[in-house]
Amino acid sequence: MDISIHLSTLPHDDPDASVAFYRDVLGFEVRSDVGQGKMRWITVGPADRPGTGILLAPPAADPGITDAERRTIAEMMAKGTYGWILLATKNLDSTFEKIQAADAEVVQEPTEQPYGVRDCAFRDPAGNLIRIQELR
Repeated sequence: MDISIHLSTLPHDDPDASVAFYRDVLGFEVRSDVGQGKMRWITVGPADRPGTGILLAPPAADPGITDAERRTIAEMMAKGTYGWILLATKNLDSTFEKIQAADAEVVQEPTEQPYGVRDCAFRDPAGNLIRIQELR
């Protein structure tokens, strides 16, 4: 079997702020931007890895989601507990400094974890947790 990860999805509540973060701060390319207003589905990813990306999507856009579920999603996004992703880099300190300089919300500075990885964490404009692990 030959299976790979093509896209992972994160919610956004401000598509322009999300594009600015993933493009200008993380350096990802914007591959597609479909829709209008807040109802936009935006695909971003590293330029040197065209087969891997992140779909930034409006939360709760599915018509089958109830109003109560929409409220829960909005509450979880506001707390930063709805979406997260784990990224990786060879130079964690340099990456941390660049993201921090862009005024991203720092959750954790580079730290050696007891489970054997060194990583840091930020929040994107929608509150999603972005953990970045150092490749060794």
